[in-house]
Amino acid sequence: MPVSSPPQLGLVCITVSKDIRYRTVTRKRLLEQSDDGQRKLLDDIYRDNLQTLDGALQYCRRNGIRLYRMPSSIFPFFDEDIGRAVMQPLVPALARTGRRATELGLRLVMHPDQFVVLSSDSPDVVANSVKILQMHADIMDLLEQPRSPWALLEIHGGKANRSGALVERIRALPDAIRLRLCLENDEYSYGADEIHDVCMRAGVPMVFDAHHHIVHDKLASYDDPSVAAMLAAARATWPVPAHQVVHISNGRDGFNDRQHSDLITTMPAAYAEAPWIEVEAKSKEEAIGGLQGWLRPVDPAKAGSDCS
Repeated sequence: MPVSSPPQLGLVCITVSKDIRYRTVTRKRLLEQSDDGQRKLLDDIYRDNLQTLDGALQYCRRNGIRLYRMPSSIFPFFDEDIGRAVMQPLVPALARTGRRATELGLRLVMHPDQFVVLSSDSPDVVANSVKILQMHADIMDLLEQPRSPWALLEIHGGKANRSGALVERIRALPDAIRLRLCLENDEYSYGADEIHDVCMRAGVPMVFDAHHHIVHDKLASYDDPSVAAMLAAARATWPVPAHQVVHISNGRDGFNDRQHSDLITTMPAAYAEAPWIEVEAKSKEEAIGGLQGWLRPVDPAKAGSDCS
């Protein structure tokens, strides 16, 4: 899997510094307001968060970051009638922001929250999952991002032993969702082999997470041969292999701890061949900065797994 340049590292949602911080609101607080108060509150939040997104794009440009994961709650309650009404006057501004990202060469992705469970055996949960996914797809459309895995919406497999239902429901999704959808392996329900099988059957790309993989399979090292093998298998699911996205995190209190550490001190040697890497560490931009030395070697025969 040769690559012509070092991997691009992705920033997840916010920074440790105050440079990128978004506003939100709870349902309880929103419902305490009058109808006009609710609209005013959401309008303020949407405008502030759109300004923050513009700032995030500039932050990424200044720091050489080319992938940015937007928060799933960037526009709270946009999946409700009131949110859609509040958004209407902002549609031209969203389009300008999306075009600016494209002009800057920045890739925008999203990771809908844990309430998205397409494999659930509850029709209500599935319907709500599709509703949430549609909201994310609508945001991508308003940002004029392509209906392709370049602007990916990544989710987990959800309820275990329901791969048949998961495949069926993915196939039935509207194009705005399905053409962007990617599935990620997890520590419990769908290991890397299992989610790869679902991706092949559903015709969607796989986002490989090496940390989830070693926790699920109880491996002792990122250099286990299965890591490189799954990286290659996942890449083959992408219509454009150079657009493959992977995740990296380290365990907080030990190698196999599922909780994310502040920084990334250990990288899979095979990840030198990964085109795009979302860095899922608590210290966000500090973790990305700490990986700059690791980025220099791109030949896996020369790239060690120790980032220190």
